[in-house]
Amino acid sequence: MARHKMAIHVGNVFVGSETGLLKGVDLEKKACHNLNNIQDVNRTQEICALCWGNREETEVCVGLRNRLVKTYSTEKNEFIECMECAGGSGNITGLAKYNNHFITCVQSGLVQVWNDQEDKKIEINAGENICCMRQNPQQPFLIATGGKENPLKIWDLQNPTEPMFKAKNVKNDWLNLRVPVWVLDMQFLPDSKKIATCTGHHQVRVYDPSASQRRPVLEMEFDEYPITAMSLTSSGNQAVIGNTHGNMALIDLRKGAMVHCYKGFAGAIKSIQCHPTQPLVASCGLDRFLRIHNIDTKALVHKIYLKSRLNCLLFRSEWQSDGLSGKDRNKDNTSENVESGFHSDTDEDEVWEGMEVVGSKQSKSNTGNEDSEKGRKRKTTKSDEKHNSSLKKKQKQV
Repeated sequence: MARHKMAIHVGNVFVGSETGLLKGVDLEKKACHNLNNIQDVNRTQEICALCWGNREETEVCVGLRNRLVKTYSTEKNEFIECMECAGGSGNITGLAKYNNHFITCVQSGLVQVWNDQEDKKIEINAGENICCMRQNPQQPFLIATGGKENPLKIWDLQNPTEPMFKAKNVKNDWLNLRVPVWVLDMQFLPDSKKIATCTGHHQVRVYDPSASQRRPVLEMEFDEYPITAMSLTSSGNQAVIGNTHGNMALIDLRKGAMVHCYKGFAGAIKSIQCHPTQPLVASCGLDRFLRIHNIDTKALVHKIYLKSRLNCLLFRSEWQSDGLSGKDRNKDNTSENVESGFHSDTDEDEVWEGMEVVGSKQSKSNTGNEDSEKGRKRKTTKSDEKHNSSLKKKQKQV
């Protein structure tokens, strides 16, 4: 007999894992679903990149480690398309869509634009060791690439022969040594030609292609570890960044200063995305948790355990919050079923506070009794010694 799939609301956040599982998290119903079959995935199908397939956000495009690009339909609750990304070498480091065509980028630096017949339409050689490719959301024909010893480059897909902007390395350091290049992520600033990057040497830089210089117009440092993820807030003047040490912070791109930090991480942060309309930011990483923070108050709104190491995520723009503050949300989360995978910090605190300390009173009473007995023995021995000494003196006098 044929099995009929039960229609489910796949969620507000989509997360890709190292094991190849695509997970849909419904924050309103406190539910998490694996959107593909566990038996059909393995390490070769690790999810390396995610992007939306249309403006309605009803299709999720998934870039796998084995160079396959699949499309998942949230309306049909199944994968509806599969394409092989041939050419170049290495994992997929970037995935986007332009005029209903896939844009793929691999580590060897080969950027390809595919049409519906899977024939290559455009090929760009962006250089070796590419770590990331990003698309300009307001101008989809513009993409940016960068990597290890591969500086930031901005490409126009309408004229892809040469990059329209290529960043110049900063000046030598105070020892007159060359500063190494290692671009790990970048974001286009809205309503502007500027672009922000984060590096493997804990630097955040802002470039302005319209300026006369190709060096960054703003530069700041954060912590001492590689910054692996970056996302702009809805205002576009601030960004949330995270590094390999599990530190996430909000920075001001106008002043080049840190605003505040977010707490609760236990591993490297692999992906960050801010909600386009609400003050919320989603993050995931190697500690297997998906976290939703309030950008302004720093409150942890949701903390979801997803059982696998996580690589990337997508935050749905149509999701509406129920208006709960961070404290109220944590109180509400404590009453949820453990099987749903939702956890909060108050759960652990209540467990520890509810545990009785075994043997603490007995040990204190026992130690007190032992001390009192020792004191009595000392007093008796001292009194006996005095009595014996007085008897000896009397015997001598007699």
